[in-house]
Amino acid sequence: MCGIVGLLDGLRVGEGPGLSTSVQAMSNAIVSRGPDSDGVWVDEQASLALGHRRLAILELTDAGHQPMESPCGRYVLVFNGEIYNHRQLRLEIECRASASISWRGYSDTETLLLSFVQRGIEATLQAASGMFALALWDRQLQSLTLARDRFGEKPLYYGWLNRSFAFASELKALHVVPGWEPVLDESVLEGYLRYGCVGGHHSIYRDVFKLPPGSLLTLSRSQFASGIRPAPVQWWSTQEAAADALMHREARTLSSQDMEVVLQDAVGRMMEADVPLGAFLSGGVDSSLIVALMQAQASRPVKTFSVGFDDPRYDESGHAAAVAAHLGTEHTTLRATAEMALDLVPRLPHLYDEPFADSSQLPTALVASLTREHVTVALSGDGGDELFGGYNRHVWGPRVWSRMSPLPLPVRRGISGLLRTIPASGYDQMMAVAARVLPSRFQVRTFGEKLYKLADVLACDSPRALYADLASMNREPGLLLNPACRTDYELVERYPLLDSFSQTEWMLLMDTLTYMVDDVLVKVDRASMASSLEVRAPFLDPEVFQAAWSLPLSQRVDQGEGKRVLREILYRHVPRTLIERPKMGFAVPLDDWLRGPLREWAEDLLSATSLSALPMLNAGAIRQLWQKQLKGQGHYAQQLWAVLQLLAWARYWKPEVNACS
Repeated sequence: MCGIVGLLDGLRVGEGPGLSTSVQAMSNAIVSRGPDSDGVWVDEQASLALGHRRLAILELTDAGHQPMESPCGRYVLVFNGEIYNHRQLRLEIECRASASISWRGYSDTETLLLSFVQRGIEATLQAASGMFALALWDRQLQSLTLARDRFGEKPLYYGWLNRSFAFASELKALHVVPGWEPVLDESVLEGYLRYGCVGGHHSIYRDVFKLPPGSLLTLSRSQFASGIRPAPVQWWSTQEAAADALMHREARTLSSQDMEVVLQDAVGRMMEADVPLGAFLSGGVDSSLIVALMQAQASRPVKTFSVGFDDPRYDESGHAAAVAAHLGTEHTTLRATAEMALDLVPRLPHLYDEPFADSSQLPTALVASLTREHVTVALSGDGGDELFGGYNRHVWGPRVWSRMSPLPLPVRRGISGLLRTIPASGYDQMMAVAARVLPSRFQVRTFGEKLYKLADVLACDSPRALYADLASMNREPGLLLNPACRTDYELVERYPLLDSFSQTEWMLLMDTLTYMVDDVLVKVDRASMASSLEVRAPFLDPEVFQAAWSLPLSQRVDQGEGKRVLREILYRHVPRTLIERPKMGFAVPLDDWLRGPLREWAEDLLSATSLSALPMLNAGAIRQLWQKQLKGQGHYAQQLWAVLQLLAWARYWKPEVNACS
């Protein structure tokens, strides 16, 4: 795992520092992504420089050093990620070669580079199984190609900055591009406040973009000189791959045993490393299954890690320890206190370098930091929820819609209004009383917030609107913006209608395309790479994806339960009693923290002076929400966290801010 940067310079000689100096500064800005070594390669004639930070995982010698030049001298590559089937690709390269190949080492970077030479760029990407972001310079054609993996596990930003074209693994590297003055893109703020992240191909800055998953962008030197800005093109489509798997589902009947073999193979490929390797273990279905499949093919106990919190409402470490004991892993519970999480809060703007407001970023960063003290690579269960139906909305969303849609919309909206006659805090008090007699499995955390969510659902007029509502952190983000800064963007346009998918399958696909890419994978990448830890996700192996979408829906979501096939596989390795419990999620007591230890920090950011720095925000509405939060008149912690992270980010990075037009 590494970090990559590059600069195609449009400045005239003498207007700024040299290319090598500029790219070295960009590389230094993301040193945590690759602390083991670094390199810069310059093509003075083309005014191009490539930079690389290395976290050595495979081939620890200099034979894996980057930037890496092809033996023929035509191509130069900088690569961030892992190609899990690179040994198979090597065999294919050798079979196609007209003469024996003298490999300099056994890094997957070298494999990828020679495959580009032999097969071409797109054919190589199609054949490669892995997570990656890369840049390839073709000296013959004088063209630069950027590419990103199928699901967007590894980040890649690019943009046209002060007459230069630059790219980097993280935005912070672009801040040192000579002469660039970043300008906040106010058009993304409403979406950010709704979802807690900057989604899609836009970034928080104007003229800076994210390369979409499964895409590549090729920019020739002549296009750059002419001011042409080519658009990315897809080399792989999640939507098309899912639709193709559904089309051929009847011809490929998979049992849970078949699914286990596919998963076992993916896990095995991802266990290859020349450095210490382990796994995250929360004790839930996804991570427990990954660890069980690791241990089944390991020659010694797998190193597993969980994080335990001092607040029992958010502590799953006991469950994880029980699973680890059954599987016989070498388990470490990383004890984390509220103070440890709170100490991370001021660092979040630098760690994520654009506004990001999924509060599980705190425990994720903690477990990554503590895990890195023991291993360099960790496998995770990320992607299991999106592929196999692990979120509550997958299970009860379609069921609720099928029951409520026959009711006329005015009736549903009337019921919604009735539910809202009692404040959310009142419902919480009712649950607190009921909890004295109810079994734990019937007790609901933030009961009032969930009933208010049900009220919102009742008012929806279509399945697309239902999903958009369920996927939103803040259902009315426009209220936190001044009227001139609100957009006319129709929320449902974010989610296209796809006739070939059932409602549940459509939701799974939308979560894979949006929430997983924009939130989950961003959270894990930044949190882990801040500690120089590589995280691998076996559920995102392309063969696992194809197999998951080849399953009948009943093997994923059925009878009020998600991830049915994963549970069936897991229960062959771990007793059901160790797994069966309500899904907790990776949460923190944000409500309590904002009223307690984070109150002073929040008050400072929500001051009139601080809010005035972002004039597009509706300061009055935000302050009103803050007062309700302090008085316990509802659950507004998530909405406020999004505002607070935006303000903290703006204070740290100081972008140029223009008034909304």
